[in-house]
Amino acid sequence: MKGVIRAPVRLDRRTKRLVRRLRQGEIALIDHEDIDVIAAHSLIEAGASVVINVSNSATGNLPPEGAEFLLSHSIPLIDQMDERAFELLQDGKVVEVNVLTGELKFDGIVLRGKPLTADELSSRREAFSKRISEVIEAFVKNTLDYIQREGKELLSGKIAPPQLKTKLRGRHVLIVTRGRGYKDDLKAIMPYVRDERPVLIGVNGGADALLEFGLKPDIVFGDMDSVSEKALKCATDIVVHAYPDGSAPGLDRLKGLGLNAVTFSVHGTSEDAAMLLAYACGASLIIAIGTHTSFVEFLEKGRKGMASTFLTRLRLGHLLVDAKGVSQLYSERLKLWHIVVLLMLGAISALIIAKLSPYTVSFLRAIALWFVVRFERLFNLMF
Repeated sequence: MKGVIRAPVRLDRRTKRLVRRLRQGEIALIDHEDIDVIAAHSLIEAGASVVINVSNSATGNLPPEGAEFLLSHSIPLIDQMDERAFELLQDGKVVEVNVLTGELKFDGIVLRGKPLTADELSSRREAFSKRISEVIEAFVKNTLDYIQREGKELLSGKIAPPQLKTKLRGRHVLIVTRGRGYKDDLKAIMPYVRDERPVLIGVNGGADALLEFGLKPDIVFGDMDSVSEKALKCATDIVVHAYPDGSAPGLDRLKGLGLNAVTFSVHGTSEDAAMLLAYACGASLIIAIGTHTSFVEFLEKGRKGMASTFLTRLRLGHLLVDAKGVSQLYSERLKLWHIVVLLMLGAISALIIAKLSPYTVSFLRAIALWFVVRFERLFNLMF
């Protein structure tokens, strides 16, 4: 690892906005308390050479998985950088970062942060483990408080969906969120997508995930702060998640792009609201990919997010199929040599039969066709 890295810096207080502008080898300046794995993965994919955070990347309130993920990919992480970095720096400014001391230098100015090490993160993980009971107690208390306040409306309140061009009634709906393992799970159910052709809803960056797989999102849903312009322009419908009071900050960006959208006001996170939209529009089945389901993911979302997810799933009941982790169902993958041996045995058997009888040409053609069809299916499963 180089001690000093000199490169342009890109800055944004919202990590999911920053990664859309970040280029290979550039330095990322963020304001992200308790970096989660999804944010870390996005920074890695965008090509960050260094990540500088003005907040605490691992407070001890969560396992430090995001910070650990960055370090495991040899990306230095400078923590709790001087807040003035956001005031003094402009996008694209070339700076020097000493990843060993945590110093950020530009125009004769020196700002200081704290380099995070694997040993430090290990200590913070251990500290979190010791206070897990306290964390769970606070988590449950706040969740129950939220359920008492908002539970009745989420469980039984009337949901008035907006008018959409896309027809959802009686159809399967696939909702994609950029959560943990979404790529593997989406890859695993591609045969289902090709066969069933469900309505495709991308929640914020989930719309770009669909594009990565060559799929066009029918509906883009969310607050519009982490979805690309390309995904927005190719969607049939754009639905902005509005607050209960009716305000929808995401509309401002769409107006600037000259795009039309409708709003959907309902309690909960955007991924929960997308499920409720599909439910209210009469979907016969709702499949979710990339959603938050584990305890750590609930903590990352916040206690209110967990409560809305819990209540949303209660309301949808049997209509909801969570495809998270479906890629792990088949851990033993078919090996290439299995296919080679299978084809060799088939060829040898065919030659023997052909020698024994001149009336086997038609039969062999049928066998060959059978192998072609099966090979194509095996190839799809593998790749």
